[in-house]
Amino acid sequence: MLDSTPSGRPSRAVRALTLLALAALWTTACSAPGGAPNGDPTAAPPLPGPEDGENGGDGAGDGEDSSAPRGDGPLGDRVVVIDPGHNGGNADAPDEINAQVPAGNGEKACDTVGAESVNGYAEHEFTWDLSLLVKERLEADGVTVILTREDNEGVGPCVDERAEIGNENEADAALSIHADGGPESGRGFHLITPGEIPGLTEDIVEPSALLAEDIRREYLEGGDVPYADYLADEGLDERTDLGGLNLSTVPKVFLEAGNMRNPQDAALLEDPEWRERAADAIARGMAAYLMRG
Repeated sequence: MLDSTPSGRPSRAVRALTLLALAALWTTACSAPGGAPNGDPTAAPPLPGPEDGENGGDGAGDGEDSSAPRGDGPLGDRVVVIDPGHNGGNADAPDEINAQVPAGNGEKACDTVGAESVNGYAEHEFTWDLSLLVKERLEADGVTVILTREDNEGVGPCVDERAEIGNENEADAALSIHADGGPESGRGFHLITPGEIPGLTEDIVEPSALLAEDIRREYLEGGDVPYADYLADEGLDERTDLGGLNLSTVPKVFLEAGNMRNPQDAALLEDPEWRERAADAIARGMAAYLMRG
């Protein structure tokens, strides 16, 4: 279907070929002295931008297949779990979402309702929309992408269940997508990484930090959203109170894509064209991380 589109967004094949070129760059860089560009062992190669044919596919998938078949692209051996925050039925199930569940270092509520913009655009709707777009882009490059929920009409799953989905599938990386409900005067995005909890997160702290750095770099450049100015440090916030991170055995981060209560951020989050660009940036960041190993 995409291949017949006369203009606008490039085909899946074009985007996969672009990422193949990126893979070649990565291989060349890693074979150079120092093992990475400029000798920095944590650096990632420059990634293609939207002008290089990374602007997406033919629209979001339906999310009904939680175990999509492995693709033919350059990342065909990788598995990623995308966790769209909250769910559309949470507000109508207070007993269920307020039930206490394990969070690693204690217990927390199963889930929450999430934030909402002044125009009534709900966080659960935003996270679902954006997650499907990111899923589509990664699948075009061969990644097996698993969503933690099948639609935007159910309840939960609980935070411990969301973490377990990544663990059970031995994901190479997991990304939980959210939008903050911060002060109206504050704007910007940030990524939350797991802090070290003995017996739980030691093995994922470092790779999760690298995943956050790769997504942060691409999202800052391609998302037109600055670092959050009301919390975090240059877009990064380490926490030990989130069950979705504490219980993960695979590298995982939370992306707070913007502040839904800030008019400038909300205008972007509500814009379908902006969500396409944001998905491009997130997918590029994830691809950069997946190519590290």
